[in-house]
Amino acid sequence: MNKAATPKQTVLAFWDAMKSNNFEHASQFLSADFKGFWPQSNELISGRDNFVAVNSFYPAHGLWRFKINSIVADANQVVTDVSITDGVQQARAITFHVVKEGLITTQKEFWPDDMTPQPWRAKWVTLIEPE
Repeated sequence: MNKAATPKQTVLAFWDAMKSNNFEHASQFLSADFKGFWPQSNELISGRDNFVAVNSFYPAHGLWRFKINSIVADANQVVTDVSITDGVQQARAITFHVVKEGLITTQKEFWPDDMTPQPWRAKWVTLIEPE
């Protein structure tokens, strides 16, 4: 959207727009030929319109809230770790963004599920409270 913005600033602006739950607005930080990959389900979102539709029609229980846990940027690549909730569902997305000319061209997004601690590791690990 802003060609003078750094890739990190573009991604931060994208997540800020996502907080509004106005996915049309958030899509303005994506390139027209945007590609969003979800490797775990082998799905590809092509273009802004499909990005808006997937997010708008997701069966949510309320407005989505987003919290950036961490962000790392190197040249035109930015990685975010974001906690997401609609008040009922809670998830975490690890997203690899590629930014060119002030727009996100690709996202590869992983949605790690919680995992029960394995008893065999108990003597070497400490259980901590979730973030």
